[in-house]
Amino acid sequence: MDNEGWAALVGKIIVVDTNSSYVYLGTLERVEDHFVVLSGVDAHDRGEGAGTKEQYVMEAKRFGVKANRKEVSIRKSVVVSVSKLEDVILY
Repeated sequence: MDNEGWAALVGKIIVVDTNSSYVYLGTLERVEDHFVVLSGVDAHDRGEGAGTKEQYVMEAKRFGVKANRKEVSIRKSVVVSVSKLEDVILY
C-alpha cells in the first residue's frame, strides 16, 4: 500500500497484521516513507495466550484497545494486512 492508500486511515483505530508473530491495534497517527506510526497501541504477540488472533481482535472491538505502548513505528515492509477496527465483524 502506498502512502495515499494509508491516508484514509489516519486518525482511525486500525488493526495491523504483520509477517511476524505480532499484531498491532492502535490509532494511525502518520505515514512515513518506510514506517507507519500508531499511538495508544496494543502490541500483541500472537504466540502468547491460548486464543487465536481473530479472537483477540474481536475482544478488542468488544471491550476496547488496551494500550501497552504510547507509540509504535511499524516497518511497512512487514505489514501483511490492515483494516479499521470498526470493520471487524463479530461472530
